[in-house]
Amino acid sequence: MKRMKLSYFTLSGSGLMMWILSVFVILLSYFLFDRGGNFFNTAASLVGVTSLIYCAKGSFVGPLLSVVFSVLYGVISLTFDYYGEMITYLGMTAPMSALSLIAWIRNPADGERSEVRVNRIGRREMTVILLLTVVVTVIFRYVLEALNTANLIPSTVSVATSFLAVSLTFRRSPYYALAYAANDVVLILLWGMALPSDLSYLSVVLCFVMFLFNDIYGFVCWRRMQRRQQVTDRAAQEMAFGK
Repeated sequence: MKRMKLSYFTLSGSGLMMWILSVFVILLSYFLFDRGGNFFNTAASLVGVTSLIYCAKGSFVGPLLSVVFSVLYGVISLTFDYYGEMITYLGMTAPMSALSLIAWIRNPADGERSEVRVNRIGRREMTVILLLTVVVTVIFRYVLEALNTANLIPSTVSVATSFLAVSLTFRRSPYYALAYAANDVVLILLWGMALPSDLSYLSVVLCFVMFLFNDIYGFVCWRRMQRRQQVTDRAAQEMAFGK
């Protein structure tokens, strides 16, 4: 069994810069708008943005931290009666992130756990994922309505984008990041609606703004990883063929 390497947890280059910028914005919003009174939201934001950076790196640390963030965010959602967000993150995102963690560890690139092997999803599988997304969304729509969920329509859309995102994360597709980016846009709107009742939620809004930038960054990183791995695979095949 391989030992854990320091490289699994270290950040460098653009990833480190994105993380520093994200942490700075989140902490600034905490001191400016929460007035030091609600560090729980900020702590969840810091865990979440860190998970995104590691996911962009293709490291299993990403989905590991995503499990922690899902639990924290579920608690935050409960405080504003966003039952859809609570159920989605505690009942779907957290367990799916745990499954993604296992899948990423079992599918390393070149035998190294520091980077997951990028997967290419075919049309048939993508069709199945989209159909499942529709089914899950319809079911959740009625559940959320029965629970008198605040801002029902955006909450329902959030379920759809979240399910699509966690499914693509589990299947190791670069497009997981775009699905999460779509979810970020919905959540920026959703928590923006909560601002009139509590200005401290502005830190949550800014959190998802940073999530949006990080998810776009993650998609770019995964496309680069995919091309790099394809080049490496072709080179390995040519060497094996040459022998």
